[in-house]
Amino acid sequence: MILISACLAGIPCKYNGESNEVPEIKKLLEEGKACAVCPEVMGGLSTPRIPSERCGDKVLMQDGTDVTEQFQRGAEEAMKVCRYYKCTKAVLKARSPSCGCQGTYDGTFTHTLGEQNGIFAQMLMDAGIECISEEEYRKENEDECL
Repeated sequence: MILISACLAGIPCKYNGESNEVPEIKKLLEEGKACAVCPEVMGGLSTPRIPSERCGDKVLMQDGTDVTEQFQRGAEEAMKVCRYYKCTKAVLKARSPSCGCQGTYDGTFTHTLGEQNGIFAQMLMDAGIECISEEEYRKENEDECL
């Protein structure tokens, strides 16, 4: 079973109330090959919500509100889903403070990419789960994504 960021499956849980739907990834969910999670919502954050970014060990909203606890709690809840379905791979939203697995925005809210992984992505990697972004997924599956 593959774990996917819910926003990639078309679920409107993105900070602005929209999704980041990728039809090929949504198809994995529809075919029963994947399960979807949104750690931010699972941690108690609303949709829509003020954008957040990683800032060192913290996650801060653009207005300065510290939401590290919600991100941590959501990651822990999403890990329960991962364990339940025995997921071995995750396709996650690039640059997300929860799901970014090749860096996240750096907390300056200037679209500057830092090296830190998202809270949930790091938790998955620490548990030995292979994590790729939707961008990597598309490259790996170019033929079916055309």
